[in-house]
Amino acid sequence: MKKIEIFQDADAVAREGARLIAAAARSSIAERGIFNFAVSGGRTPWVMLRELASVPLPWAQVHVFQIDERIAPEGDKDRNLTHLMESLEGSSIPPENIHAMPVNATDPGQACRSYEETLEKFAGIPATLDLAHLGLGPDGHTASLVPGDPVLKVRDRDVALTAPYQGRNRMTLTYPMINRSRAILWLATGDEKAPMIERLKHGDPTIPGGNIAQQNAILLADALACPSL
Repeated sequence: MKKIEIFQDADAVAREGARLIAAAARSSIAERGIFNFAVSGGRTPWVMLRELASVPLPWAQVHVFQIDERIAPEGDKDRNLTHLMESLEGSSIPPENIHAMPVNATDPGQACRSYEETLEKFAGIPATLDLAHLGLGPDGHTASLVPGDPVLKVRDRDVALTAPYQGRNRMTLTYPMINRSRAILWLATGDEKAPMIERLKHGDPTIPGGNIAQQNAILLADALACPSL
Protein backbone atom coordinates (compact mmCIF):
# COMPACT_ATOMS: atom_id res chain seq x y z
CA MET A 1 0.00 0.00 0.00
CA LYS A 2 1.47 3.30 -1.10
CA LYS A 3 -0.14 5.26 1.73
CA ILE A 4 -2.58 4.78 4.64
CA GLU A 5 -4.33 7.75 6.25
CA ILE A 6 -6.56 7.49 9.31
CA PHE A 7 -9.28 9.99 10.21
CA GLN A 8 -11.52 10.51 13.20
CA ASP A 9 -14.74 9.36 11.58
CA ALA A 10 -16.38 8.26 8.35
CA ASP A 11 -17.42 11.78 7.35
CA ALA A 12 -13.82 12.97 7.57
CA VAL A 13 -12.81 10.00 5.38
CA ALA A 14 -15.46 11.04 2.85
CA ARG A 15 -14.25 14.64 2.79
CA GLU A 16 -10.65 13.60 2.18
CA GLY A 17 -11.75 11.18 -0.51
CA ALA A 18 -13.58 14.00 -2.29
CA ARG A 19 -10.50 16.22 -2.03
CA LEU A 20 -8.25 13.55 -3.53
CA ILE A 21 -10.65 12.81 -6.39
CA ALA A 22 -10.94 16.51 -7.20
CA ALA A 23 -7.15 16.85 -7.25
CA ALA A 24 -6.84 13.78 -9.49
CA ALA A 25 -9.51 15.19 -11.80
CA ARG A 26 -7.70 18.50 -12.24
CA SER A 27 -4.40 16.73 -12.89
CA SER A 28 -5.83 14.26 -15.40
CA ILE A 29 -7.75 16.93 -17.28
CA ALA A 30 -4.65 19.12 -17.47
CA GLU A 31 -2.60 16.19 -18.83
CA ARG A 32 -5.09 14.32 -21.01
CA GLY A 33 -8.18 16.51 -21.32
CA ILE A 34 -10.40 13.97 -19.56
CA PHE A 35 -10.88 12.33 -16.15
CA ASN A 36 -12.24 8.79 -16.08
CA PHE A 37 -13.04 7.37 -12.67
CA ALA A 38 -15.06 4.46 -11.37
CA VAL A 39 -16.91 4.35 -8.08
CA SER A 40 -18.13 1.59 -5.77
CA GLY A 41 -21.23 1.68 -3.58
CA GLY A 42 -21.69 2.30 0.13
CA ARG A 43 -22.77 5.00 2.59
CA THR A 44 -19.37 6.65 2.98
CA PRO A 45 -18.81 6.85 -0.80
CA TRP A 46 -22.18 8.51 -1.31
CA VAL A 47 -21.20 11.15 1.26
CA MET A 48 -17.89 11.52 -0.58
CA LEU A 49 -19.65 12.06 -3.91
CA ARG A 50 -22.00 14.64 -2.40
CA GLU A 51 -18.93 16.51 -1.18
CA LEU A 52 -17.33 16.16 -4.61
CA ALA A 53 -20.48 17.45 -6.32
CA SER A 54 -20.03 20.83 -4.61
CA VAL A 55 -16.48 21.27 -5.93
CA PRO A 56 -16.04 23.54 -8.96
CA LEU A 57 -14.54 21.22 -11.58
CA PRO A 58 -14.62 21.15 -15.39
CA TRP A 59 -17.41 18.60 -15.09
CA ALA A 60 -17.93 18.32 -18.84
CA GLN A 61 -14.56 16.54 -18.95
CA VAL A 62 -15.35 14.16 -16.09
CA HIS A 63 -16.66 10.66 -16.85
CA VAL A 64 -17.98 8.41 -14.10
CA PHE A 65 -18.13 4.63 -14.42
CA GLN A 66 -19.36 1.92 -12.09
CA ILE A 67 -17.04 -0.55 -10.39
CA ASP A 68 -19.96 -2.96 -10.01
CA GLU A 69 -23.73 -3.11 -10.02
CA ARG A 70 -26.48 -5.43 -8.84
CA ILE A 71 -28.79 -6.88 -11.44
CA ALA A 72 -31.95 -5.17 -10.26
CA PRO A 73 -34.64 -2.95 -11.83
CA GLU A 74 -33.85 0.67 -12.64
CA GLY A 75 -34.48 2.89 -9.62
CA ASP A 76 -34.30 -0.04 -7.19
CA LYS A 77 -32.80 0.92 -3.83
CA ASP A 78 -30.32 -1.96 -4.26
CA ARG A 79 -28.86 -0.35 -7.36
CA ASN A 80 -25.63 1.57 -6.86
CA LEU A 81 -26.67 3.77 -9.77
CA THR A 82 -29.68 5.09 -7.85
CA HIS A 83 -27.48 6.46 -5.08
CA LEU A 84 -24.74 7.54 -7.48
CA MET A 85 -27.15 9.75 -9.43
CA GLU A 86 -28.61 11.21 -6.24
CA SER A 87 -25.15 11.95 -4.83
CA LEU A 88 -23.99 13.82 -7.92
CA GLU A 89 -27.17 15.90 -8.32
CA GLY A 90 -25.41 19.00 -6.99
CA SER A 91 -22.74 18.87 -9.69
CA SER A 92 -22.92 20.11 -13.26
CA ILE A 93 -21.78 16.82 -14.76
CA PRO A 94 -23.61 16.13 -18.03
CA PRO A 95 -25.98 13.16 -17.52
CA GLU A 96 -24.41 11.35 -20.47
CA ASN A 97 -21.06 11.41 -18.65
CA ILE A 98 -22.39 8.99 -16.02
CA HIS A 99 -21.97 5.58 -17.60
CA ALA A 100 -24.31 3.03 -16.06
CA MET A 101 -23.60 -0.68 -16.27
CA PRO A 102 -26.29 -2.17 -18.56
CA VAL A 103 -27.39 -4.76 -16.03
CA ASN A 104 -30.92 -5.10 -17.39
CA ALA A 105 -29.93 -5.98 -20.94
CA THR A 106 -31.52 -9.10 -22.43
CA ASP A 107 -28.11 -10.70 -23.00
CA PRO A 108 -25.94 -10.13 -19.88
CA GLY A 109 -22.82 -11.45 -21.58
CA GLN A 110 -23.20 -9.03 -24.47
CA ALA A 111 -23.92 -6.28 -21.94
CA CYS A 112 -20.50 -6.90 -20.37
CA ARG A 113 -18.86 -6.57 -23.77
CA SER A 114 -20.83 -3.39 -24.42
CA TYR A 115 -19.56 -1.85 -21.18
CA GLU A 116 -16.00 -2.82 -22.13
CA GLU A 117 -16.49 -0.95 -25.39
CA THR A 118 -17.76 2.11 -23.50
CA LEU A 119 -14.70 2.04 -21.27
CA GLU A 120 -12.42 1.76 -24.29
CA LYS A 121 -14.16 4.67 -26.03
CA PHE A 122 -13.25 7.05 -23.22
CA ALA A 123 -10.29 5.40 -21.47
CA GLY A 124 -8.31 3.95 -24.39
CA ILE A 125 -7.27 0.44 -25.40
CA PRO A 126 -6.63 -1.24 -23.09
CA ALA A 127 -9.04 0.87 -21.04
CA THR A 128 -7.16 2.58 -18.21
CA LEU A 129 -9.05 4.45 -15.50
CA ASP A 130 -7.47 7.54 -14.00
CA LEU A 131 -8.85 6.52 -10.61
CA ALA A 132 -10.77 3.55 -9.23
CA HIS A 133 -12.51 3.88 -5.87
CA LEU A 134 -12.87 0.63 -3.93
CA GLY A 135 -14.49 -0.48 -0.71
CA LEU A 136 -13.57 -3.44 1.47
CA GLY A 137 -16.15 -5.88 2.80
CA PRO A 138 -15.96 -7.67 6.16
CA ASP A 139 -15.33 -10.87 4.15
CA GLY A 140 -12.47 -9.25 2.23
CA HIS A 141 -14.43 -8.67 -0.98
CA THR A 142 -14.00 -5.61 -3.13
CA ALA A 143 -16.05 -4.52 -6.14
CA SER A 144 -18.18 -7.66 -6.65
CA LEU A 145 -15.10 -9.84 -6.42
CA VAL A 146 -16.25 -12.05 -3.56
CA PRO A 147 -14.67 -15.11 -1.94
CA GLY A 148 -15.13 -18.28 -3.94
CA ASP A 149 -16.74 -16.67 -6.99
CA PRO A 150 -15.44 -17.92 -10.38
CA VAL A 151 -15.13 -14.27 -11.47
CA LEU A 152 -11.97 -14.06 -9.35
CA LYS A 153 -10.21 -16.14 -12.01
CA VAL A 154 -11.28 -14.03 -15.00
CA ARG A 155 -8.21 -12.55 -16.64
CA ASP A 156 -9.31 -12.19 -20.27
CA ARG A 157 -12.20 -9.76 -19.74
CA ASP A 158 -12.48 -6.33 -18.17
CA VAL A 159 -16.16 -6.72 -17.21
CA ALA A 160 -17.81 -9.94 -16.07
CA LEU A 161 -20.86 -11.41 -14.34
CA THR A 162 -20.85 -12.94 -10.87
CA ALA A 163 -22.72 -15.74 -9.21
CA PRO A 164 -25.47 -14.66 -6.77
CA TYR A 165 -24.15 -12.75 -3.74
CA GLN A 166 -26.47 -11.47 -1.02
CA GLY A 167 -29.40 -12.39 -3.23
CA ARG A 168 -28.28 -10.70 -6.44
CA ASN A 169 -26.18 -11.52 -9.46
CA ARG A 170 -23.88 -8.65 -10.32
CA MET A 171 -21.79 -7.11 -13.05
CA THR A 172 -18.27 -6.14 -12.00
CA LEU A 173 -14.97 -4.82 -13.26
CA THR A 174 -12.38 -7.58 -13.06
CA TYR A 175 -8.87 -7.61 -11.62
CA PRO A 176 -7.15 -6.72 -14.92
CA MET A 177 -9.34 -3.65 -15.41
CA ILE A 178 -9.02 -2.40 -11.84
CA ASN A 179 -5.29 -3.10 -11.62
CA ARG A 180 -4.54 -1.01 -14.73
CA SER A 181 -5.90 2.09 -12.98
CA ARG A 182 -3.47 4.96 -12.62
CA ALA A 183 -4.60 5.38 -9.01
CA ILE A 184 -6.68 3.30 -6.60
CA LEU A 185 -8.50 4.91 -3.69
CA TRP A 186 -9.69 2.60 -0.91
CA LEU A 187 -12.28 3.79 1.63
CA ALA A 188 -12.85 1.62 4.71
CA THR A 189 -14.86 2.64 7.76
CA GLY A 190 -16.25 0.80 10.78
CA ASP A 191 -14.78 -1.69 13.22
CA GLU A 192 -15.99 -4.69 11.23
CA LYS A 193 -13.37 -3.80 8.57
CA ALA A 194 -10.38 -3.89 10.96
CA PRO A 195 -9.40 -7.57 10.50
CA MET A 196 -9.50 -7.29 6.71
CA ILE A 197 -7.51 -4.06 6.65
CA GLU A 198 -4.68 -5.86 8.39
CA ARG A 199 -4.75 -8.51 5.65
CA LEU A 200 -5.14 -5.94 2.88
CA LYS A 201 -2.07 -4.03 4.08
CA HIS A 202 0.06 -7.11 3.56
CA GLY A 203 -1.48 -8.04 0.21
CA ASP A 204 -2.95 -11.28 1.52
CA PRO A 205 -3.89 -13.16 -1.67
CA THR A 206 -6.43 -15.33 0.16
CA ILE A 207 -8.89 -12.42 0.30
CA PRO A 208 -10.18 -10.82 -2.92
CA GLY A 209 -9.00 -7.35 -1.89
CA GLY A 210 -5.48 -8.67 -1.43
CA ASN A 211 -5.11 -9.22 -5.18
CA ILE A 212 -5.57 -5.55 -6.04
CA ALA A 213 -2.39 -3.77 -7.15
CA GLN A 214 -0.88 -1.76 -4.31
CA GLN A 215 1.82 0.39 -5.90
CA ASN A 216 -0.57 3.26 -6.70
CA ALA A 217 -3.12 2.61 -3.94
CA ILE A 218 -4.11 4.86 -1.04
CA LEU A 219 -6.25 3.70 1.87
CA LEU A 220 -8.42 6.18 3.77
CA ALA A 221 -9.89 4.72 6.96
CA ASP A 222 -11.51 5.88 10.16
CA ALA A 223 -10.16 5.17 13.65
CA LEU A 224 -12.62 2.32 14.17
CA ALA A 225 -11.32 0.48 11.14
CA CYS A 226 -7.65 0.90 12.10
CA PRO A 227 -7.43 0.65 15.90
CA SER A 228 -3.88 -0.72 15.76
CA LEU A 229 -2.43 2.05 13.59
